[in-house]
Amino acid sequence: MAGRDFYATLGVPRGASQDEIQRAYRALARRYHPDRNAEPGADERFREVCEAYRVLSDPERRRRYDAGRAARADRPGRAARPVGDQVWVSAGPGFGTSFGLGGDGLFGGGWSGGRPVRGADHEAELVLTVEEAYRGGRRSLTLPGPRTLRVDLPPGVTEGRRIRLPGAGEPGVGGAGDLYLVVRLAPHDRYRVEGRDLLVDLPLAPWEAALGGTVEIDTPGGPTTIRVPPGTSSGRRLRLRGQGLPDPGGEAGDLCAEVRIVVPATLDEPERRLFAELAATSDFNPRA
Repeated sequence: MAGRDFYATLGVPRGASQDEIQRAYRALARRYHPDRNAEPGADERFREVCEAYRVLSDPERRRRYDAGRAARADRPGRAARPVGDQVWVSAGPGFGTSFGLGGDGLFGGGWSGGRPVRGADHEAELVLTVEEAYRGGRRSLTLPGPRTLRVDLPPGVTEGRRIRLPGAGEPGVGGAGDLYLVVRLAPHDRYRVEGRDLLVDLPLAPWEAALGGTVEIDTPGGPTTIRVPPGTSSGRRLRLRGQGLPDPGGEAGDLCAEVRIVVPATLDEPERRLFAELAATSDFNPRA
């Protein structure tokens, strides 16, 4: 992480606002998402974009990152320490992790009072897309060393979930410590996550909202349909029970579709006549 310019990764200036950083991230995440881009190197580029956004979208992490870069610039010729004492750990498509060293090296845990000392526990952040969190499954992690580990993720892992990998931490004479993976969900261009519930925008034409009906909607589990009641207004939330993040030990979350009524940007003459006729006929006043 030390040599990376996260601003350059996202293509934004150093003084970029949070809105500019978020817009740049969303555009790049859509472009390089492993489910959409099969080109060589796209998954690695996606991980770099996620890591850059994870740091720059958090004001405190961004402040520390900027301070670290400034300090390194003031000490030319010195070897730079990783920002926040973290080392990037590569993983499968869609994964990005930061492996906390918690000291000056990866190896330790010798002897204390003539007794073998167990190696230290470590913690790493595992950045997943919403789709990966929804599906779960087996993933490969490549750690410094290098070491390759396999981890089974249950379906529906949520933000902040800690996954313990026994013996995958720092080696020691008395045995290796453990590695704890802390799940972080990358911002998504479609879904917003609230616990196990997923929120998604549902664009509707004016006639769909007024007349009601059934429309198709995408979910992490695949396309499904949702019923729109007649007279639905913008901002209304339509709920699909159990279509959010699954929970193997309990009840799955819901998917909430928030209605956004979208009007045509341009009208042809027949459409214009119909809207004019509606305006002349209806006494509905949304501001009353």
